[in-house]
Amino acid sequence: MEKIEKQSLYIVSTPIGNLEDITFRAIYILKNVDLILCEDTRVSKTLFRYYDIQTAYQSYHEHTQDKDVSLIIEKIKQGLTVALISDAGTPLISDPGYELIKHASKHQIRLIPIGGSSAVLHALVASQLPPYPFYFGGFFPRKQAKQEALLESLIELDATLIFYEAPLRVKKTLSVLFEVLGDRQVTLARELTKKFETFYYINLNNFNSIDIQEKGE
Repeated sequence: MEKIEKQSLYIVSTPIGNLEDITFRAIYILKNVDLILCEDTRVSKTLFRYYDIQTAYQSYHEHTQDKDVSLIIEKIKQGLTVALISDAGTPLISDPGYELIKHASKHQIRLIPIGGSSAVLHALVASQLPPYPFYFGGFFPRKQAKQEALLESLIELDATLIFYEAPLRVKKTLSVLFEVLGDRQVTLARELTKKFETFYYINLNNFNSIDIQEKGE
């Protein structure tokens, strides 16, 4: 089996919905490191129970203070083996982790990514839109002025645009997209990998005629 490397930070992808969507390697790493850093320990416990992962864990999120990050780095330098996970999917992709990665890099700590699920790629490959090039903008801005400014900067970009958006704001966002970008083909993806996974394939000029389920993710 793979030897767990000391003075390294494992960046481990976890399922985005269906708990079966995790690699054997990811499970092995999570079972054999000394410590797992979780975005929300309450969420991660579900995964740990499902795969009988009994490794020690602690929270690491966007509000983790610098002094706590420094303590984590020091533990890794002293030989503690550590894995970073987010609530779902690949860490750092619109999830916490980048500050820890920056600190680790400054201290020559090796970064080891363990691949797996990513909502961006799940949505893209089934979107019926060109898979590349694509632009991933993370979470769509909440204020309309920022939304419009961002979209105007992307009008001439010849790429598939991907954003995360909260369900209750989807229709408002679609109206802003139509106002700034005009009529385009759009795909909405929800509940990815789950029982009620749904894709909506629409044109912006008739988004109001689509019955979009707003409950769920």
